[in-house]
Amino acid sequence: MSERVAIWTDGACSGNPGPGGWGAILVYGANSKELSGGDAATTNNRMELMAAIQALEALTRPCDVDLYTDSAYLKGGITSWLAGWKRNGWKTADRKPVKNVELWQRLEEAASPHHIQWHWVKGHANDEMNERADLLARQGMRPFLIGRAARAAGTFK
Repeated sequence: MSERVAIWTDGACSGNPGPGGWGAILVYGANSKELSGGDAATTNNRMELMAAIQALEALTRPCDVDLYTDSAYLKGGITSWLAGWKRNGWKTADRKPVKNVELWQRLEEAASPHHIQWHWVKGHANDEMNERADLLARQGMRPFLIGRAARAAGTFK
């Protein structure tokens, strides 16, 4: 794999659970691509996972990837906990079902063609690309906030 791609991801949620969004920025050389989306009823952790999944699924061939996230849940899950969960039949160390198992499985599949270095960055600490990913996540959430407000006001069914 000779192509190196840098990816920044973030998730956002208004309430937890509640409307949420995800954002990702992919940078390859001088080229970049921004992705975002959301869900009407979700959690912040699900949106963090979706950001990474969508970014990796957007790659069209195997790449060397540096993926930057401010989610300890995402980084810890993919780098430390996933192998144990699989060995335990998708159960945690205390034998409880893994939350978001379908997204973890999808992330594992999306990651498999690539050589990925996972990096944790401190959120809201003036990292320009992390801040941009956060903005994209909030933009992805916005249509679902508008729908929620309209339903609460009785103007949208």
